[in-house]
Amino acid sequence: MRFSANLGFLWRELALPDAIRAAAAAGFSAVECHWPYDIPRAAIRAALDETRLPMLSLNTRPGDPAAGEFGLCALPGRELEARAAIDQSIAWAAALEVPQIHAMAGCARGPEAEAALAAALAYACLEAAPYGIGILIEPINPHDVPGYALASTAEAVAMIDRVAAPNLKLMFDCYHVQRAEGDVSARLQALMPLIGHVQVASVPDRGPPDHGELDYGHVFGLLDRLGHARPVGAEYRPGGPTGDSLGWMATFGAKGA
Repeated sequence: MRFSANLGFLWRELALPDAIRAAAAAGFSAVECHWPYDIPRAAIRAALDETRLPMLSLNTRPGDPAAGEFGLCALPGRELEARAAIDQSIAWAAALEVPQIHAMAGCARGPEAEAALAAALAYACLEAAPYGIGILIEPINPHDVPGYALASTAEAVAMIDRVAAPNLKLMFDCYHVQRAEGDVSARLQALMPLIGHVQVASVPDRGPPDHGELDYGHVFGLLDRLGHARPVGAEYRPGGPTGDSLGWMATFGAKGA
């Protein structure tokens, strides 16, 4: 099993280029990030080239976090801002050779929000396709982010069907799925054809994937049997220095790139 370090959670005390280097030194096969836009792009590119790690994904800007915003794509009346965030993310992904963008939906529900999200995703998929970039949507559990536009895998699948773009896929975060719905193994099996990326953390504390409700030995074995060959994203709260939280990687047989 190979793993990707989510640098929105791991090594947060380091600047992004140095966090990339720390992930490489720790044995990760890839990295992913949330919002790299305030870091010089050349410095990120240099760190990726130096470590030979691919960056698997990045997020569209969330809007105004101070106002509780967690994405723009589903917010009626914010269409121009959502498209600007999508355009920015595509430009960065193309420059850094990032194959997938997580289009953050935001906290809005109802028919108008669904229509806004569908339109934003259709735009994102169309604009990203010439670069070979995929678009991800992620169901986020209502305990952590109440009112998020996509609160379940069923809602995400319905949106994928509605947009009907070949480069729109599901971000399957085992933590969020377990918190919102449970039955992670059955959902992985049923949804694997739609899944573009898998992420992990313990449940319910969102710590390293070596304790809690989910048996990740079983989950990783299932992913192997299902033919999921891409690195799995480690998006967890380390609860202290990231390096002190990495014992699980040896347990689950992490392999370098």
